[in-house]
Amino acid sequence: MIAWLQPLLAWAQPGLPLVSPSENLKAEINVSAQHVSIALYAEQQQLVETRTLQFVLDKQVIQGEWKLKNYTTQAVRSSWQPLYGESSHIADCYNSLTLQLASSGNDKDMTVDVRLYDEGLAFRYRFDELDFWNRTLLQENTQFLFATDGTTWATDSAQSACYETRLSQLKGTHDRPQLVEVSPTHYVAVGEAALVDYSRMKLKKSDSGLGLQSDLSGQVKLDLADYHSPWRYVMVGEHPGKIVQNNYFVLNLNEPNQLERTDWIKPGNVIREVTLTTQGGMACVDFAAANGIEYVEFDAGWYGPENDPQSDATTVTVDPARSKGKLDLQKVIDYAARKGVGIILYVNMRALENQLDEILPLYKKWGVKGLKYGFVDVGDQYSTAWLHHAVRKAAQYELMVDIHDEYRPTGYSRTYPNLITQEGIRGDEESPSLQQSVYTFFSRMICGAGDNTNCWFADRVTSGKMGGRAAQLAKKVALYSPWQFIYWYDRPSGSPVRMGGAGAAESVIRTDKITSFYCSIPTVWDETRFIEGKMGDYAVVARRSASSWYIALLNAGEKKEIEIDLASLVDTHRYKATLYSQPSEKAQEKIAVRQFNQLPERLSVSILKNSGGVLHIHP
Repeated sequence: MIAWLQPLLAWAQPGLPLVSPSENLKAEINVSAQHVSIALYAEQQQLVETRTLQFVLDKQVIQGEWKLKNYTTQAVRSSWQPLYGESSHIADCYNSLTLQLASSGNDKDMTVDVRLYDEGLAFRYRFDELDFWNRTLLQENTQFLFATDGTTWATDSAQSACYETRLSQLKGTHDRPQLVEVSPTHYVAVGEAALVDYSRMKLKKSDSGLGLQSDLSGQVKLDLADYHSPWRYVMVGEHPGKIVQNNYFVLNLNEPNQLERTDWIKPGNVIREVTLTTQGGMACVDFAAANGIEYVEFDAGWYGPENDPQSDATTVTVDPARSKGKLDLQKVIDYAARKGVGIILYVNMRALENQLDEILPLYKKWGVKGLKYGFVDVGDQYSTAWLHHAVRKAAQYELMVDIHDEYRPTGYSRTYPNLITQEGIRGDEESPSLQQSVYTFFSRMICGAGDNTNCWFADRVTSGKMGGRAAQLAKKVALYSPWQFIYWYDRPSGSPVRMGGAGAAESVIRTDKITSFYCSIPTVWDETRFIEGKMGDYAVVARRSASSWYIALLNAGEKKEIEIDLASLVDTHRYKATLYSQPSEKAQEKIAVRQFNQLPERLSVSILKNSGGVLHIHP
């Protein structure tokens, strides 16, 4: 008898049992005529039942009923150190079952890999190459079924607003991960990991039962997908914030780093340059160098109108609708290099698709450090495979990548860590309410880094709904991204006013001690702990960099007193703290600074409604 199966003997129902390493989660796998079901339990309560192997193929390959031929087990206890992340050490521990199945009518072979971690359940499909040669998967129809009509939080697209509804009220398709409240102490998040050459899985209301069902964004040629699917997962936590804290789970479902050298991959803060002029570029470089900002990004239009297929991304040909120029880009790149600042270039999908093999070695020669892939196609299998190919190709030339727009991560940054970050988020360029930013923390951040396009001095920050400047500080800590764009709509002193149009820089950055602190907040972390919060209301999260802690407080609701257990984080006798918060309800543009030279073991912090703050704890 396998040792980790023994604790389950008294509990197990008919079917194959599986327990997580610490036995907090248990699963039962049953093979029936039309599907394989995986029931997931916590504390004797069934959380969800997944129904798998419900395929629609271009040809009726599978005949008869599913039969279990054999199964194997494995127990993995390992760990790894990411190049960067929300934690400097990641445990990768799970128990697994590999089911070898065949159809009774024509003996077509299938394999289902099932893993159970303390953090959740994951499974994927492997199609036998001989039996499914040259076949096309039309639909997958994986179901995630619940016993009750739970509350769920959905987004209709990767950058749209998050909203609360019931499972029975869902309409249309929704992006993943999708969060569901099973009980007051059990939440699950349904998503996918290791999506590389398959069609994206979105989620819709289940065709039968009560729950969610996979909805592929296009057909899948199984030979191009190497005859296996991405992982489908159900993460579990007593609170949505705990699921976010454990989001390394998604990375664990991806292959390890494939790059031999990674010293050129460096996270950091970014200022966006939108005037597309030499003067503006120089001003951004000077500001970045003076304030410890690692990168300047030249945005759309530096090589011509981004949506014009005739625009040549091997040339510096400024779009006249965006800027009158002049732009000597090479001069700015060289100047930035002397000051220790890297240059990032925006390139639209039209140019990427037509010129990828030309521009990557060229930009490497110029001295560019990374690219922002803009308006990329996502969803169908071809677009998915091409985009990940473009990430791998960039790595060959030591170029980092930020993917904007609708792409949401599935953990590929573990395999190719030059994929630094991505959007797929309702960021500040959308002027989200602070409630939306709280939703973002509890749902979108489950799947990984999100480029939130932070603003600082822009008028929209203090217009009311976004929570003011103190909330921007909190978002910089709470909403993780190794590249943090911290001045999306702001320009430094000395930069010319940009020509009109969408995305014009709105405000001149005024440097002071608060701005210096804003610039100094790290972008990657050694440890992350969720403290407390409530969906759509508030979130408190602590992140450690070396020996300092940064505690973000986002409050979209009424005024709150947050009590923080400092003794659980540091030796309070050896530390001090500084609180940055909004001084009054009407003063959204201001930040008050309060020093704590002697720390109590528990500290009560007051946060005004629709505002935020950061508590910086330092030796």
